[in-house]
Amino acid sequence: MRKWGLLAAALGLTLTACGGATTTTAPAGDGDAAAPAASKSRLDLVKERGKLVCGVDGGIPGFSFVDESGTYSGLDVDVCRAVAAAVLGDDKAVEYRRLDSTERFTALAGGEVDMLSRNTTWTISRDTSVGLEFAPTTFYDGQGMMVRTDSGIKELKDFAGKAICVETGTTTELNLTDQMSKLGVDFEPVVFQDADAAYAAYDEGRCEGMTSDKSQLVARRSTLPNPADHTLLAVTMSKEPLGPVTVNNDSAWFDVVKWTVFGLMQAEEFGITSENIGTFAATEDPNIKRFLGGEGTLGTDMGLPNDFMVKVITQVGSYGEIFDRNVGAGSQFKLEREQNALWTEGGLMYSPPFR
Repeated sequence: MRKWGLLAAALGLTLTACGGATTTTAPAGDGDAAAPAASKSRLDLVKERGKLVCGVDGGIPGFSFVDESGTYSGLDVDVCRAVAAAVLGDDKAVEYRRLDSTERFTALAGGEVDMLSRNTTWTISRDTSVGLEFAPTTFYDGQGMMVRTDSGIKELKDFAGKAICVETGTTTELNLTDQMSKLGVDFEPVVFQDADAAYAAYDEGRCEGMTSDKSQLVARRSTLPNPADHTLLAVTMSKEPLGPVTVNNDSAWFDVVKWTVFGLMQAEEFGITSENIGTFAATEDPNIKRFLGGEGTLGTDMGLPNDFMVKVITQVGSYGEIFDRNVGAGSQFKLEREQNALWTEGGLMYSPPFR
């Protein structure tokens, strides 16, 4: 789900107040993610604090989900862990902040979190006028629609006169309006600020359809009392490239997040995993040597240990491992890689050279 609307203006004022600097000062909370002097990069702050503060959803199994014991897991969570391992050498040095779609961008701009890893769609307005920086996409998705299997609804045109639950202030809401307008379908949007409330309303029968990213619909369906009673329509309403986000005007911090994500993809391309990384210690391949920090200064040039990717892969794994255990073959969801496969396998996951 994705935030929209008047936050662009609010974020613009927040970022302008920084004078073009890296971060702003915000009230300290648990973990104290407030920025120090405006001239400092957030990279320096994270190092000084010894902990990464990462904004997540927390309610989407397979992506970011917190269980009854308070343990976070999922693909988005593993991205937070990877950045913490790269910067601090410890994937557990993360404080997770649950943020809904109406508060995530203001929390990021205000310095309450260091980054978002929260199923956020990369769009031109967010990348420009809203003042965000999008790291590489970690999951290519599309907006879908969930209905009850016995509803008789087969396509979007069947929603004429019917209600659809949707999270407000998001591109999901806008995409739904665009699609229905294009089809000439008069429907009733039932909007909610909180995703939990939206799915609860759908489960209670207050709306005939629930729309969101397909991956989220699949994940949330698994939490309904009778998952088999619900199905996803064969429709894709939009492109949804989802990935981590930082604020503008802090290239040092953005570079770290960006190249850590690229490193997850490159590790898979090299065939390096958390289980076999030790066998690459004596490699003679110059590309892998540079990647693992055995030669060159790629890590130190970013302000990281030169072997930062060794720590990331050892503690978190490659992108392939992250995908498989959270949403792929090793998970309850069994999602196919499709566009989330490496470019060498016909997908869109592609890292520029580590050179």
